[in-house]
Amino acid sequence: THKPDLPSQYVCIGVGPHGAIKGLPDGGKFPAVTIAVAKKPGTNAVDIAKSVIKRFDQLQGVFIPEGVQATITRNYGETAEAKANKLITKLVFATLSVVVLVMLAIGWREAFIVGAAVVVTLAITLFASWAWGFTLNRVSLFALIFSIGILVDDAIVVVENIHRHLHLGAKNLLEAIPKAVDEVGGPTILATFTVIAALLPMAFVTGLMGPYMSPIPINASTGMLISLVVAFVFTPWLTNRVLASRVEQIAGHAEGESSSGLSSFFNTVMTPFLVGSRGNRMRWILLASILLLIALSLSLVATKSVVLKMLPFDNKSEFQVVLDMPEGTSLEQTTRVLDELGDYLGDVAEVTDYQVYSGTASPIGFNGLVRQYYLREGAHLGDIQVNLVDKQHRDRKSHEIALAVRGSLQAIAKEYNGNVKVVEVPPGPPVMAPLVAEVYGLDYEGQTEAAWEIRQVFENTLDIIDVDDSVEYPSAKFVVRVDRAKASR
Repeated sequence: THKPDLPSQYVCIGVGPHGAIKGLPDGGKFPAVTIAVAKKPGTNAVDIAKSVIKRFDQLQGVFIPEGVQATITRNYGETAEAKANKLITKLVFATLSVVVLVMLAIGWREAFIVGAAVVVTLAITLFASWAWGFTLNRVSLFALIFSIGILVDDAIVVVENIHRHLHLGAKNLLEAIPKAVDEVGGPTILATFTVIAALLPMAFVTGLMGPYMSPIPINASTGMLISLVVAFVFTPWLTNRVLASRVEQIAGHAEGESSSGLSSFFNTVMTPFLVGSRGNRMRWILLASILLLIALSLSLVATKSVVLKMLPFDNKSEFQVVLDMPEGTSLEQTTRVLDELGDYLGDVAEVTDYQVYSGTASPIGFNGLVRQYYLREGAHLGDIQVNLVDKQHRDRKSHEIALAVRGSLQAIAKEYNGNVKVVEVPPGPPVMAPLVAEVYGLDYEGQTEAAWEIRQVFENTLDIIDVDDSVEYPSAKFVVRVDRAKASR
């Protein structure tokens, strides 16, 4: 026998201005089924996404009947690939920038040595990162870009001092290299461990932020140690191989001429701070000026001219609208409110399409991991997944769009006593909310009363919005007692 479809869960797809789908009227809606694919730990999200799409295309017209439309509403593999490619491009650009700078300052052979040292350091650091158990993701790649400026320091210092010894007249590289490395060895080791001491405490941060950001301090600190070994072992060996044929040309050649311009510049700038009683006064003025600039920079924070934020908003291609209706609301009423919210979102210029989930949760996202959105089951609950035009083809950022639509969405929801929240993909690890108060007490009634008082404080506090609580409100209860005597007649 055929079992009727019960309206326990309802999903529909709406089409925005840029999302006209073949065979559908403009702005049309239709019932849909969402298929979510999750990857196993340690696997490549990019490869899995491409394989799933390829397999899906093969099933079109064979297993999937003609006339059944399919839309890819979320592809985190594509997002990960774009972000990884962008970070790798920046990593290559940062490395080449260092090499070009050394080439202009010292020479192309010395630049080649520094470039080779950087490549070796990064290669060993990536291997060490794999040994630590980290995968190649946007955080670990950012750690390499973040540390590229300090990873090259050791090699540059060693190469530059060897170069200086040759210009001073050293004619035997095997004698000049140990002396040059020994001169800068102590300060280089001290500087390396100073950077590690500044970075490593981040690895001991607790909560979700600690594991999320741990690749940065661990990879950067490991890279610093590796760069120190490379600078003291690989760089001197490569220098001996590359510069061996040019010792006679470099030795004592034009050191004064090549640095005369710099010497003249530094003499002009630094002499007033070093000579005589006037130099002492100039040094105090310089110190006072630096302290004044520091005070001015701190005042920008105190006056809120610059707002500090741990992680900036990212420009994503999606956001989520979460609706909570009063408990006891029927599924049909929740669906009507979601449809009205969807109609408004469909008219937003940057929206390509949206999916409405009524009485059930949408496929779990980054926020849902912590906020437990996958437990949102009930006739009075629903959410809308909103997809935007690619950021390359729109002027407004996703955060600006979310801010712009929030007021109108809340106005629609309030007409039906609903509570709607616009939830963006977090730039860092997700949290329950930016501000959370946990109430503990001996009985549930006391906890409820305290939670209500705290909620009033939050709602009356400036700049706090979207106040919510986890109190379960009592609903009407109907008890049917059967009169067995009458029922048996």
